[in-house]
Amino acid sequence: MNRILIVDDEKDMRWLLSNFLKEDGYTVDEAEDCGDALDFFKRNSPPDLVLLDLRMPGQMDGVDLLKKIKTTMPGIQVIILTGYGNIGSAVEAIKLGAYDYLTKPFENERLRLTIQRALESRKLTQEILQLKIELKKEFDLESIMGTSSEIKKIFERVNKVAGTQFTVLIEGESGTGKEIVANAIHRTSLRGDGPFVAVDCGAIPDTLIESELFGYERGAFTGADREKKGQFEFANQGTVFLDEIGNLPYLIQNKLLRMIQERKIQKLGGKQAIPVDVRIIVATNIPLLKLVEERKFRSDLYYRLNEFKIELPPLAKRKEDIPFLAKQFIEEGNSELKKNVRGLQKDSLTMLLSYHWPGNVRELKNVIKRAVLLAEDVIEPSHLIFDNGVPAPLPVSLEEGITEDMSLKEVAKMAEKRAIERAIVKSTGNKSKASKILHVDYKTLLSKIKEYHIRYGTDTMERIP
Repeated sequence: MNRILIVDDEKDMRWLLSNFLKEDGYTVDEAEDCGDALDFFKRNSPPDLVLLDLRMPGQMDGVDLLKKIKTTMPGIQVIILTGYGNIGSAVEAIKLGAYDYLTKPFENERLRLTIQRALESRKLTQEILQLKIELKKEFDLESIMGTSSEIKKIFERVNKVAGTQFTVLIEGESGTGKEIVANAIHRTSLRGDGPFVAVDCGAIPDTLIESELFGYERGAFTGADREKKGQFEFANQGTVFLDEIGNLPYLIQNKLLRMIQERKIQKLGGKQAIPVDVRIIVATNIPLLKLVEERKFRSDLYYRLNEFKIELPPLAKRKEDIPFLAKQFIEEGNSELKKNVRGLQKDSLTMLLSYHWPGNVRELKNVIKRAVLLAEDVIEPSHLIFDNGVPAPLPVSLEEGITEDMSLKEVAKMAEKRAIERAIVKSTGNKSKASKILHVDYKTLLSKIKEYHIRYGTDTMERIP
């Protein structure tokens, strides 16, 4: 039941309005002036709508109270009540946020319809706000990619850059989630309501990439029988995500650089420059600086694109996210395949944690979806078929020390520690060889050895089976 507050210094007017509204099923409260209304707001939850007289005695008039309401409680709808001689002030009140105004004396039916429309507008506004909240949750990286310290750092960087107009460079191996991060930047930015256009620069032939990005005019080439918009035009007032930017032909790199500098595009065969308002996010699985050094990528374009860089770690460097991701992919597999797989056996989780994941999150998703297809109740080790066709080896004695009350994060850390210890044993203490066995870089291995307080002398080698 909607609640309406009447603010009017005329007692008879309050009585008439109150009785009329109660007959229509509304809960009604009254305030005789602006000060009384402010006291009401302090003592009670906000009403859905306020019927506000424009002219009242006291230090505050209706306009002052309207400003206060719209500053502190913008979700409340306000309908102004005014005499015929104050219509100009009522129009100004609408500019300040009032929904509408009614001149006294007003018809009951006009009042009824105005209130209904104001409340419908409020409901629609609340629904849109809720949708935006849900959309933001959908692109909350921690709810999609995991809760490891590495993902939290990325989440922090996304939050810092999202509200700016910086061009963002995302670097990371294939399958690490570069498009997910790009989408998160877009959705949490001021352009979040605009289009997000993703272009895979590695999937478009060199002969078509210019027309795909910038469009073409009719008659630009044989077969161009009509004008075509490019992806930059489609993304106007939104974001263009150029994936695998390193594959962009050198000549097109020059045209992209000019577009970034001038914020204008020129269609193939066109004579006029067209202004576009887009944000650019690019991604690559090969460090762009390496391509610059190899003279495959323009250095001036690289520095234009590298206003803000986000580097995504491979899955092998954030294994504590594997249990979370596996659970998420099991749920997706169940939904897609109409199954009810309950989860992973302990040995299955151990296998996932001991594998080096060359295909990153994309490979993990494939492995889990295949396992859901094969499993009936829970995923057993035999259901895990890895992309290279060879199941990951199950480390000896890995279950030792794992208890039922341990969290998945604790299990993941224990598995990682055991894997490092076994690699050190296998390499007879040579950390460089151990890093190659584990498919991690040398600095990462040293960091993990320090984190887990791993000793790699003779006693350690004798202790690990």
